Amino acid sequence: MKWTRTIVLTALAAGIATAVYKGMQPQPVEVEVATASAGPMRETVEEEGKTRLRDRFTVSAPVAGFLRRHVWKAGDAIAAGQTVATLEPLRAEVLDARRSTEGEARVRSAEAARQGAEARLASARKQQEAAAVEAGYWKQQLVRDEKLLASGDIAAERSERTRAEARRTEAVSAASAQSVESARAEIERARAEIEAARASISNPGVRRQQGGETIVVASPVSGRVLRVAKDSEGVVGPGEAILEIGNTRALEVSVEVLSQDAVRLAAGTALELVRWGGGGPLQARVRMVEPTGFTKISALGVEEQRVRVLCDIVSPEEEWRRLGEGYRVEAVFLLWEGSGVTQVPASSLFRWNGGWALFAVDGAVARRRPVKVGHRNGLAAEILEGVKPGDSVISHPDDRVSDGQAVTAAAATR
Repeated sequence: MKWTRTIVLTALAAGIATAVYKGMQPQPVEVEVATASAGPMRETVEEEGKTRLRDRFTVSAPVAGFLRRHVWKAGDAIAAGQTVATLEPLRAEVLDARRSTEGEARVRSAEAARQGAEARLASARKQQEAAAVEAGYWKQQLVRDEKLLASGDIAAERSERTRAEARRTEAVSAASAQSVESARAEIERARAEIEAARASISNPGVRRQQGGETIVVASPVSGRVLRVAKDSEGVVGPGEAILEIGNTRALEVSVEVLSQDAVRLAAGTALELVRWGGGGPLQARVRMVEPTGFTKISALGVEEQRVRVLCDIVSPEEEWRRLGEGYRVEAVFLLWEGSGVTQVPASSLFRWNGGWALFAVDGAVARRRPVKVGHRNGLAAEILEGVKPGDSVISHPDDRVSDGQAVTAAAATR
């Protein structure tokens, strides 16, 4: 019994000593390990965008008028030159009692003016007749006096007086004729005023459009009706919108990108439109990067400077014919592309001594390596120096990992 107890106590002490020794030794850290690979790599910028029509045409009324009701609805096809609206002359205004009384008074005033003009015309005609008789008398007398002056039967002074009277009466006759013409003109003006005054108090409910002038408004382009601003008949002012027309096949994509990404884009930059609802990505190219930016509040409440980029779809129309205006797309701009690129997960990199570094797994030990980084796309990073394809690296190093730390792989991903 004594020897048995000694053996048990000795074994127990040895086990405790072994456990204490192992507990004092550094334990390996469990990490995620990835393998550096060589293959194609792309650097991209991805943003949401929406489709819009390249050109929109607003058909408006050229002058004020009464718009006839038309049958156009949103989505209807329309050809260039086709009539889209017809304008009639404006209807007469509805009169109240005061304006009606004023109009009747103007009619009576115009009739009185006509009667006065007719009386002046009669008086002017009588004066014209008297002046014509007197002018004829002195004209004949002048002929007789000139004959007597030639024979020496009268003095020259008498002949001059006769000639002066003939000239005076002739002028009076001409003035009388002008007075007659002036009276006639006053009568015509009075009649016109009577007609205008009577028209102002005529029944506004009577339509007299049969002989009136109408204006036909035609479509400037072929396309589809996008919006109907006014479809019922009624009064429209000059420049008032009636329809909006556009070519739904002439689509472009508007994408709002961050200003720091916009400086890396230019006309001709290739991009793909993904997750737009179709079977595969659509190919497109940047047409223009607008020269001015604007401030936009993000979903997180952060102010961002963004720039609008306009893109043209270059894929065949058969692939995107189901797209319409205002549809959401995701644009992936291709900034750089390479093949045979040595790359590691972007999450494996960290700043060290003013540059970049990562932890490579050498056996079961983490070794810090400074690296030279090239292009990055958010998921992977190009390694120019420091790592070669096939090396194992820690994909998500944390503060437990240090140079020389024992590690154990929790999972391996490519």
